[in-house]
Amino acid sequence: MECGNPIDGKIKSGGCEKTAMWTLDMDYDARGPYPSQEFFPIAGAKGGWSRLAKNLKAEMDEELIEMSSGKVSLPFEPGDHRRVAVKIIDDRGIESLKIVEVGE
Repeated sequence: MECGNPIDGKIKSGGCEKTAMWTLDMDYDARGPYPSQEFFPIAGAKGGWSRLAKNLKAEMDEELIEMSSGKVSLPFEPGDHRRVAVKIIDDRGIESLKIVEVGE
């Protein structure tokens, strides 16, 4: 994750270890990101999807929870708009959005 320093205006990477949550919109339409995948890399075993499942008293696929705790998206096909939006929220709550054009 990269973020700007308001004092000197330079971009500084905070690293993946500071990413609290990130989402992926596989068919970004330029109106706003609509997450199709959500990830909680620093949530650990007691946070993120695991915590949601416990709070809802629901059974969730443990393998899917493990994949949703990482830094790599699940496999996907880009949509008709051929743009992917990645929204990152760091451990301080600062949000970043990156739009990536996807070729044919």
